[in-house]
Amino acid sequence: MDDDGRYRDSRSDFIRGAKDIAKVAKKQVGKKVGRGVDKMTDEYTRRSYKRFEEEDDDDDYAGVPSNDGGYYRNDSRANDDEGHSDSTEGHDEDDEIYEGEYQGIPRAESGKAAGLDGATAAQAQQFRDLSASEGERRKDREELAQQYETILQECGHGKFQWTLYFVLGLALMADGVEIFVVGFVLPSAEKDMCLSEPNKGMLGLIVYLGMMVGAFVWGGLADRIGRRQTLLISLSINSVFAFFSSFVQGYVSFLFCRLASGVGIGGSIPIVFSYYSEFLAQEKRGEHLSWLCMFWMIGGIYASAMAWAIIPHYGWSFQMGSAYQFHSWRVFVLVCAFPSVAAISALTTMPESPRFYLENGKHDEAWMILKQVHDTNMRAKGYPERVFPVTTIKTMKQMDELVNMGDGAAWHEKWRIKLTTLFHQVWNNFQTVFSPEYRRTTYMMMAVWFSMSFSYYGLTVWFPDMIKYLQKQEYSSRTKVFVKEKVEHVTFNFTLENQVHRQGEYFNDKFMNLKMKSMVFEDSLFEECYFEDIISSNTFFKNCTFIATLFYNTDLFKYRLINCRLINSTFLHNKEGCLLSDISDENNAYMVYFVSFLGTLAVLPGNIVSALLMDKIGRLRMLAGSSVISCVSCFFLSFGNSESAMIALLCLFGGISIASWNALDVLTVELYPSDKRTTAFGFLNALCKLAAVLGISIFTSFVGITKAVPILFASGALAAGSFLALKLPETRGQVLQ
Repeated sequence: MDDDGRYRDSRSDFIRGAKDIAKVAKKQVGKKVGRGVDKMTDEYTRRSYKRFEEEDDDDDYAGVPSNDGGYYRNDSRANDDEGHSDSTEGHDEDDEIYEGEYQGIPRAESGKAAGLDGATAAQAQQFRDLSASEGERRKDREELAQQYETILQECGHGKFQWTLYFVLGLALMADGVEIFVVGFVLPSAEKDMCLSEPNKGMLGLIVYLGMMVGAFVWGGLADRIGRRQTLLISLSINSVFAFFSSFVQGYVSFLFCRLASGVGIGGSIPIVFSYYSEFLAQEKRGEHLSWLCMFWMIGGIYASAMAWAIIPHYGWSFQMGSAYQFHSWRVFVLVCAFPSVAAISALTTMPESPRFYLENGKHDEAWMILKQVHDTNMRAKGYPERVFPVTTIKTMKQMDELVNMGDGAAWHEKWRIKLTTLFHQVWNNFQTVFSPEYRRTTYMMMAVWFSMSFSYYGLTVWFPDMIKYLQKQEYSSRTKVFVKEKVEHVTFNFTLENQVHRQGEYFNDKFMNLKMKSMVFEDSLFEECYFEDIISSNTFFKNCTFIATLFYNTDLFKYRLINCRLINSTFLHNKEGCLLSDISDENNAYMVYFVSFLGTLAVLPGNIVSALLMDKIGRLRMLAGSSVISCVSCFFLSFGNSESAMIALLCLFGGISIASWNALDVLTVELYPSDKRTTAFGFLNALCKLAAVLGISIFTSFVGITKAVPILFASGALAAGSFLALKLPETRGQVLQ
C-alpha cells in the first residue's frame, strides 16, 4: 500500500508538472520570444508527454524506483482507470488540458484569440524595433552632422569651393536665361507661327508649368540617386529640347519643346543650392550661397544682351522655300542653350556630394572626395605637405536598396522593378516632409514661398505690361485725325502711321510699296484706286466703299474691311501671313531689351548686401526685413504714371526683393536634413512656380483697368510672408542637418 500511495503521489506530481510546463510553453509560443526558445520548449514538452504516454503495459511491473529517477514507470497500465481519475481529480473544467496542449497547441475555440494576441504582439514588437531603429538613426545623423562640420572646417574654404561655385553658377545661369527666352522671342515668333493672343499666353506660361514639374521630380530624385547625376540628367534634357526648339516650325512642336526644356531646367535651383551647401562650413554657408544667387542675375543679363544683339538683325536668317524658315530669333534661342551646355561640360569634372554618400552608407567614396577637397585647398594655399587627418567618418545605415532581380529576369523586367522601387522611395521620402517632425516647418515654408512668388512674379510681369500700356496710351495721344479730305491722282509710297481718316474721298490714287501702321479709314470712298505691296498692322477700313479698286499682293484681307461695300473690286495674290496687333520696329525692340537689362541689373546691390549681411544678422531678419521694405515699395506704384517712373519702380522692387529670395534659399537648405533636402526644396520650388502662374494670370488681367488691385495683392502677400517668416526657426550658426 505504501508503494501504491507513493506511486500515486509521484504520478500526481508529474501530471501537475507537465501541466505547468505546457502552460509555460504555450505562453512562450504566444509571445514569440525567439525561434530557438520556442524550439527548445516544444522539444522539452514533447519529450515529457511522450514519457508520460509510454508507460509499460505489463501489469507485473514492480513499482521500484530506478537509480535515474524513473520511478514513474511503475504499474500504470494495471491501474489505468484509476490513474486517469487521479489525473483529473480536483480540477475544474477550465483547468483541464487536452492532449495537444502538452505540445503548446491551443484549443480550437481559443485559436482565433491566440492568433490575434500573437499578431498584436508581433506588431508591437515591430513597432518597438522601428522606433529603436529610428532613434538610432537620428542619433547617428546628429553625430554625422557634427563630424561632417568638423571635417569641412579642416578642409577649409578655397580653390575647390570656388571652382564648384562657377560650375554650379552656370547651371543657375541657365535657369535665369530660361525665364526670359520666351518673353523676348514672342514678338517675332508670333509672325512666323501666326499666334493668337491665347496661344501667346500659353507659350508664356508653359515654361513655368514645365519648371514646376521639373523641380518636384528632379528634387525628389536627387535625394535618391545623387545631386550630380540628377543635375546632369536635368541639364541634358534642357539642352536637347532648347536646341530642338530653335529649329521646329509649328506652334505645337515649339510649345512641347519649351515645356520639356522647362522640365529639364526645373531641377537646377533645388539641386544647385543643396549641392553647394554640402561643401560649405557653417560660417561661410549663408554668404557664399548668396553670392551664388548672382548667377541668376547674370543669366538675365546674358539673355537681354543676346536678344539686343541678335533678334533685331533680321538679316541673320535663311529659308528653304516657304516651308522652312530660320529667322534671327531662332538664333537667339540657340545661343540661350549655351550656358546649360557649358554647365554640363564643367559638371562632369566635379565629384558627387560626399554628404550624399555618407547618408547612403558609402564611406570610402565620401572619404576620397573630402580628401580631394582638403588637398586641393591646401595646395592652393601653399601647404601641399598637409595630410588629410580624418581616417573614419560616421556613415548612415542603409535602410533600403533597389531590388536586384538576378540574372534570370529580362532586362526590361529588371528596369521596371527598379523604377517602381525608386518611385516608391521618392514618394515615401516626400511624405516624410509632412511627418510630425517637419509638418509645421513645411506648412510655414509653403506659405512664405507662395506669398513671395505670387507677388514677385506677378509684379515683374505686370511692370512690362504696364509699360507697354503706357506706351500705347502715349502713342494714341499723338494720333492725327483727318476729316472730309479729298485726294485725287496721288501716289502714296511712304509709310502711313497712326492716323484716322474720316469721310474722305480718294479717286484714282495709288498706294504702293508702303507700310500702314495703326491706320483707320472710316466712312470713306475709294474709287478706281490701286493697292500694291502693302504691309499693314493694326489697320482697318470701317464702313468704307470700294469701287473698281484692285488689291495686288497685299495683306489687306477681307477681315480688315469691316462693314465695307466692294463694287467691281478685285483681290489678286494676297500675301500669306498673320493678323498682327502691332509691328515691332527696332526702337521698340531695343526698349524692351533695355528695360529687362536694367531690371535684372538692379538686383546687383541687393545681392551684394544680402551676401555680406546674411551670416551677420541672420536669415530670418534678412527675409522679413526685405519683405517689409518690398511691401512698402509697392505703394509707390500708384505714382507710376509714366514710362520712366515705371522703369524706376521696377528696378527698386527688384533690388529690394532679391534679398528675400536669397535668404529664403539659404533657409530652405538649412531647415531640412540631407536625405530630404532636395525633395523639400524641389517641392517648395514647384509651389513657387504654381504661385507664379497664378500671380501672372491675375495681375496682368488688371492692366489698363486699375492699379489698386495689383498693389493690394502684392503688398498683402508680402506682408503675410514677412509675418510668417518670423515664426520660422533661425538656422544661422547651426551645422547642416
